[in-house]
Amino acid sequence: MTVLVIGANGLVGSALVQTCLDRRREVIGTYHTTRPDFEIELFELDLRDDDRIREIVEEVAPDAVVNCAAYTDVDDCERNPELAHAVNTEGPRLLAETCAERGVAFVHLSTDYIFDGEADKPYTEDDEPNPLQVYGETKLAGERFVLEAAPEALVCRLSFVWGRHGATGELEGFPAWVLGRARDGDSVPLFTDQKVTPTRAGDVAEVVLDLLAREAEGVFHVASRDCVTPYEFGTAVLEEAQPSATGLLEKSSLEDVERAAPRPADTCLSTRRVAKKLDRDRATVETGVATVFLTES
Repeated sequence: MTVLVIGANGLVGSALVQTCLDRRREVIGTYHTTRPDFEIELFELDLRDDDRIREIVEEVAPDAVVNCAAYTDVDDCERNPELAHAVNTEGPRLLAETCAERGVAFVHLSTDYIFDGEADKPYTEDDEPNPLQVYGETKLAGERFVLEAAPEALVCRLSFVWGRHGATGELEGFPAWVLGRARDGDSVPLFTDQKVTPTRAGDVAEVVLDLLAREAEGVFHVASRDCVTPYEFGTAVLEEAQPSATGLLEKSSLEDVERAAPRPADTCLSTRRVAKKLDRDRATVETGVATVFLTES
């Protein structure tokens, strides 16, 4: 199987490239600005360039295309809605159409921010979305366009993504911020009134390839099986990687931070569907943290 990874320099995209290499899958990637340090064929691509999208898919002729590219800065999306729409909605639509025309499997990565956070239990794939901000709105529209253009496509919703960059090995996302502050001796204020199901990038890569191998289609929630607050997640990170710094943790609230875009308070995702499809339990947050910090503890 030849896999074309759109957004190969991003956290999840780079993890997917590396996982393909580890599994000896042929992999080709695209990047927007910075070329990742992989010894594979790479194409520069702006998701707003319709012609270039078609050219690359036609030239590569992959068995599967995985769209890991997105405009993910939630506050910037609020300030630049047209750009957010172009990248998060129109780009995926054209990718899905292009793949459908050529009989190519298509995977699109989405987000828990399509939900409003008002539910009293983890969201299932069938729950009604209600995004609170431009980012969530454009990602939801992207999902819908993808499934309309390519009904057999696979949509994976992620939450609170973190992990190691596939090309550099550098830690990225929430744990990197927590550790950075702790190692500088600064306090680490973390929310206790927000709940998420953290998603490790390396785990996403494995799940995507396994779902493709099973010819899965439709929507799947890909995250840990734990519903935690950032404070609980941060505690797990420091206890594993920097136990002497746990005293720097401070409890805080979503209301303590002023931001351009509102955040949902509870977007925990139910992962029962993907666990059943792959016939294995989802990893816990602690397992993910231990995996990533195995050589640093």
